[in-house]
Amino acid sequence: MKQSICSLLGIKLPIISGGMVWCSGHKLAAAVSLSGGLGLIGAGSMHPETLRQHIQKIKVTLGNTPFGVNIPLFYPELETLIYILTEEKVPVVVTSGGNPALYTQRLKETGAIVMHVIASVKFAKKAAEAGVDAVIAEGFEAGGHNGRDELPTMILTPMVAQAVDIPVIAAGGIAQGCQWLAAEALGANGIQIGSLFAVSEESSAHQNFKELCLTLGENSTHLSLKGLSPVRLIKNEFFARVNEAEARGASKEEITEILGRGRAKKGIFEGDLVEGELEIGQNIAMINEVKPVKEMVEILIEQYNEAKLNLK
Repeated sequence: MKQSICSLLGIKLPIISGGMVWCSGHKLAAAVSLSGGLGLIGAGSMHPETLRQHIQKIKVTLGNTPFGVNIPLFYPELETLIYILTEEKVPVVVTSGGNPALYTQRLKETGAIVMHVIASVKFAKKAAEAGVDAVIAEGFEAGGHNGRDELPTMILTPMVAQAVDIPVIAAGGIAQGCQWLAAEALGANGIQIGSLFAVSEESSAHQNFKELCLTLGENSTHLSLKGLSPVRLIKNEFFARVNEAEARGASKEEITEILGRGRAKKGIFEGDLVEGELEIGQNIAMINEVKPVKEMVEILIEQYNEAKLNLK
């Protein structure tokens, strides 16, 4: 039997927050950890010293309560960030977007629990071989960086759960307690919540972004930038330009030029809803109110228990 994700991470609830760029600062991560789950600081939008400051602040807030850091392995200052994680003795590290074999053992030598985000059975097996303690199986319903094969969570999760002997966390499209229960039925040992927490009170996303998200329907997002690194975007003016370019077969260089620099920061953190890159999951259509994380988690638990009762 696979180890419980709660016993592995030292948490009360099998809920992990997503390491979302421009949303997942120390305030959001601390709120999730204090609610019984595992909060993640998203290092993908932080310079090294900014990351160190967030780690030090969350340590003051949490004391001995566990937290983690999500770090994309394609980050340009990766070696410096890894050094900070080891020096600060971050208890849980979630890697994504690269080869986990490069840093897993180095992180574990400092006592860290290491998990890796994957989007296929092939890479789940590779992550397990690299020695990670758990994998996060992220379906293409998710916002942020997605797998190129576009496997949905309901297909990906049971396939991965059957393929590896380490705990599996289901991610992508999960925003309600009934989906949490469904993930367990699919073989997941826990769930990762992204978009729901992205519009929480503690999220560092701009209020403009949060308010826009609450108005979105089931067809308001689209998997885009597939020639670079697939992300799910809200359909705004920037998305329209990217979509037009991709539809006519624009080169990778042209798409890169359209994207430019700091596009996600402009949209999510600074609130430019026209020119910003607005990343969010497909389940945003199910979310209609900004709430504190604690209240969101309490509602998830109520929904989970109600869904379980309804199965009888």
